Amino acid sequence: MNDADWDRLIKQLRRGDCTPLLGAGACYGRLPTGRELSEHFAERYHYPFADNANLAHVMQYAALVQNDPTDLKVEVCNYLKECAKAAFDPLDPHTVLSEFPITTFITTNYDNFMFQALQRCRSGPRTPNVCTSTWWDPSESDPVLDPDQDHPLIYHLHGKWDDPASLVLTEDDYVTYLLNLRDVGDQNGRRLLPIPYPVLEAMTSSPLLFVGYSLQDWNFRVLFRGLIRSIASTRRRRHVSVQLLPRLDSALDNAEHLARDYLKNYYEDLKISIYVGTTAEFFGELLDRNARTPQ
Repeated sequence: MNDADWDRLIKQLRRGDCTPLLGAGACYGRLPTGRELSEHFAERYHYPFADNANLAHVMQYAALVQNDPTDLKVEVCNYLKECAKAAFDPLDPHTVLSEFPITTFITTNYDNFMFQALQRCRSGPRTPNVCTSTWWDPSESDPVLDPDQDHPLIYHLHGKWDDPASLVLTEDDYVTYLLNLRDVGDQNGRRLLPIPYPVLEAMTSSPLLFVGYSLQDWNFRVLFRGLIRSIASTRRRRHVSVQLLPRLDSALDNAEHLARDYLKNYYEDLKISIYVGTTAEFFGELLDRNARTPQ
């Protein structure tokens, strides 16, 4: 990111013209990482294969052993709630973002951290509406109210831990989720959307701020590229992604330089500016620049 990217992002955040999309990295330090979660349940269910850090593979195996995927999801949710830590860090992404007049927050996480942050907002508590994707059957989707500054929307794309059956967790879940990420019709020919219109509007008409994602994640790339294709080129906004570099080949002296160039060039056609660093580093710089930028 350059100075122009920062100036633009700060102006957008101040007027609420931005849609955060929160991934697992937004909860770093407060919940187990995906790898830690995977290894815990691999041990719990005696996963016999070598890829015990592959969460979807491990959970697919555990669901078969358990013979009840929903019961497994209840177990996962209870474990995550037991591990959850309070947000004492002022650079916690949820805490920082809650102070801006953003009306829609989208997450693929199961937790309620964004809800808690909005309720304890320093500028005045806000009353969020929380909705969850019915990814297993778009026809079951409930109407979603248009959000506003006092009643922002938190939309869980992959389910939430207060509704364990809604979790996208196993390989089968991810396959079903991706297959249903398209417009479908009911028996009367009416158009059904797997994602409610207010959420689609927030994702396609506002610049997105990706926090805690690896854009190399294939299922996320399918989602994002599908949305980008639906937007006329004249209406596309500039997005920002906060991410760490993938694991590098230590045998290459210029591996980091090559990796940064690859990320920049690959995502340039999608109009994504990349911030390479931790979420704490990003939000620390964001707060510093926001304090130094005239209103």
